[in-house]
Amino acid sequence: MGDRSEKGSGKHKRRTTIAGDAARAHQVKRGGAETLRGQVKEKEKEQRHETPANKHNNHRDAGDDAFSCHKLQESLLSSNSGYSNYRGVLNWCVVMLVLSNARLVLENLIKYGVLVDPIQIISLFLKDPYSWPALCLIIVSNVFIMAALYIERKLSVGSISEGTGTFLHCINLAALLFVPAGTVLILTSITPGPSVHKANGTTGYTHVIYPANLTHRDIYYFIFVPTLCYELNFPRSPRIRKRFLLRRLLEMVFLMQLILGLIQQWMVPTIQNSMKPFQDMDFSRIVERLLKLAVPNHFIWLIFFYWYFHSSMNFVAELMQFGDREFYRDWWNSETIPYFWSNWNIPVHKWCLRHFYKPMLVKGVNKLGAQLAVFFLSAFFHEYLVSVPLKMFRLWAFLGMMAQIPLAYFVGRFLRGNYGNAAVWMSLIIGQPIAVLMYVHDYYVLHYESAAESTAA
Repeated sequence: MGDRSEKGSGKHKRRTTIAGDAARAHQVKRGGAETLRGQVKEKEKEQRHETPANKHNNHRDAGDDAFSCHKLQESLLSSNSGYSNYRGVLNWCVVMLVLSNARLVLENLIKYGVLVDPIQIISLFLKDPYSWPALCLIIVSNVFIMAALYIERKLSVGSISEGTGTFLHCINLAALLFVPAGTVLILTSITPGPSVHKANGTTGYTHVIYPANLTHRDIYYFIFVPTLCYELNFPRSPRIRKRFLLRRLLEMVFLMQLILGLIQQWMVPTIQNSMKPFQDMDFSRIVERLLKLAVPNHFIWLIFFYWYFHSSMNFVAELMQFGDREFYRDWWNSETIPYFWSNWNIPVHKWCLRHFYKPMLVKGVNKLGAQLAVFFLSAFFHEYLVSVPLKMFRLWAFLGMMAQIPLAYFVGRFLRGNYGNAAVWMSLIIGQPIAVLMYVHDYYVLHYESAAESTAA
């Protein structure tokens, strides 16, 4: 009985609620209808009281909205516009670059004719092969390789102390640095004849631990792979991609011929015509020659970068199944000088970082001092690689590298973003031709003018 009474009261409550909801809905509908009728009446009343002038103004506002063509906005080339699609401007720059250099190429051909001679380079070797000591130096380099290997073997078994091993390694490195330089500067010829130095093969995929790595195969694998930093177990690629290898080989052959052709056709005549302005100290003509040399020099440098760091290094790495192919990073986006030098030559950068910069930090040298020491070391080797083959010491390459330090400070302090990137490109385009002209002028004065004076005397 209690349940029935509860059910009955629940039904009564639901009926009451439903009836109340229906009444409220009816009132809302009535209110909405009354509101709508009131709005219609007010609109009719406004229309009855509307004057002809008001009608004219309303029609005019509607017409203005229909034909309006102005709004609050910035010009596209303003920095506040947010516009960033300059693809057409980039294409225009490429077209102008092609046209301007096409004019230079045509002018060069009209003035000098075709100077490209691929046989000339080969004939230099075939004419007098004994005047090229590089081949014998490559063979002798095995002495230093074997010395490093056997010193490390003695250290691994404890036959010599750590101090003695360090001293012997320093002697070996010093000999490796000075023996080739002395050979080139002192001896006229040491090449006994044609010889070929071949690789000893690649290592297997087994995991190696010290001192099991102290083998001839392991050290020669390190010598031939494109890296300067030794590791017990290098990352290895699973297989040799023959198509990739063939593409890199074709690039190497084509780009080398292109570089030689540009040097013969474009750079050599410009350099030869630059000697007289240097002798007369005609600064306006010197600047004109410098700017004229900057274009072919920069093109050749860019082609050389691709030929060496991409085509050649990838070819050797693919042949040796060397897995780490990061030979360069996006140096072309450099906004500071240090970013360029740490990203355009990754093998050298890794060596400087691992074997020179970080050990100096561990020894307590501050970062600025370590960075200056790295620049000094790089400047020394730049001068070493230029002065020894030319057999003259003028320090232009050394001074050019050391000049990067104040330039890096200026660019990092006062230039940002695109301005910094433009400053980096400007230093590359203008700085290299200056060094080239300096060395060519000094070489010409040293070898040709002195010879002419002695002959006249």
